[in-house]
Amino acid sequence: MLPMKARYAVKALVHLAVAQPQGAVSIAAIAHSEAIPRKFLEAILLELRNHGILVSRRGKLGGYALRQSCDQIWLGDVLRKLSGPLAPVPCLSKTAYQRCAECPDERACAVRLLLADVHTATLQILDNMSLADLVARLPTPLVATGAADDTA
Repeated sequence: MLPMKARYAVKALVHLAVAQPQGAVSIAAIAHSEAIPRKFLEAILLELRNHGILVSRRGKLGGYALRQSCDQIWLGDVLRKLSGPLAPVPCLSKTAYQRCAECPDERACAVRLLLADVHTATLQILDNMSLADLVARLPTPLVATGAADDTA
């Protein structure tokens, strides 16, 4: 299951991507539009900024904006930066591998065999989907409405 922090981060990134031509977007505008608790959103956006995904601007026209174009932001990278490894069990992780304590033989573990295919399919999608790809999948009226309503 995707942690709430990661879910809110994706919603906020999509919001910023849609509003990108208009510049920075305030935390209040994102929180209101996406129904994200403001304090939680502040922490998420700060973390995304610290990871180099966002930039922040102060002042009356301040807020947050994407640091790079949407087609250079990969969802798998974003989720790993916020939530850590994407593997459903530690014995499938390439970056944080740990043998499961209850498993005497990984090659014969039914749980690992089942989840290995799920993990491979998930990585295939997340590592090959940019923020631009995700925004392109949104219904056109939603994209147009989101861009018009959410300036700083």
